[in-house]
Amino acid sequence: MSLLRNTVFAALALLMPMAASAQAPASKLDAIIASGTLRVGMPGDYRPFGLREASTGKIEGMDVDMAESLAASLGVKLEIVQTKWSDLLGDIAADKFDIGMGGISINLVRQKSAYFSTPVLRTGKAAIALCKAKGKFGSLAAIDKPGTKVMTNPGGTNEKFDRANLKAAQIVVFPTNTGVWDELIAGRADVMITDNVETRLQQKLHPELCAINPDKPFDFGELGYLLPRDATWKSYVDQWLHIGGETGERARLLAKWMN
Repeated sequence: MSLLRNTVFAALALLMPMAASAQAPASKLDAIIASGTLRVGMPGDYRPFGLREASTGKIEGMDVDMAESLAASLGVKLEIVQTKWSDLLGDIAADKFDIGMGGISINLVRQKSAYFSTPVLRTGKAAIALCKAKGKFGSLAAIDKPGTKVMTNPGGTNEKFDRANLKAAQIVVFPTNTGVWDELIAGRADVMITDNVETRLQQKLHPELCAINPDKPFDFGELGYLLPRDATWKSYVDQWLHIGGETGERARLLAKWMN
């Protein structure tokens, strides 16, 4: 009887770690591979990172190419999930996507609720205006004057920056990031403050507009990828980014979409 009891106890001792292992929650990395799909959340309104083309409804840009690269490294298919700047944190907390891309600024407010990858690109806020008026807006102090209309898109770091730094200028919120350039060209606003990489691109796309201070931005910023609080998944994404930096993949894709 004693021998049987000891045998049973020994068997239970062997099974307990196995049971605990079976019940342990899988990492996001394991879940993505098991599902066969990488879900990437993108607002789809920020060129060159991700812009939805009106004619096709398809989002194209540097971060779409990067998302395809990440999915390929995992051996899974890619699914782009539509989101909004104001919904990023809520959507990733609700597990609507596995990673957020599309030109997302790294900041401590977002860091409180989610993880970020290692930085993808260094940036900072800069101004852009009609070329004929660029001499009027060379500094924040010059912009922040009564009568100046500063265009911004809602819910992101552009609006946050404007509201924190502009006290006298009028802040005009336009519902979409893609439409602000037509508003500036039409003269319904005087200036926009956004990431310097965007000002450089938009002056190429719209000869009427000139980037004012892209080489000396008003602040320091970095763009990265938004992640759920899963250390294993973050480690994988960071290593993939490191390899892409060393091989030149990221630099090639940025140059492709900036040109």
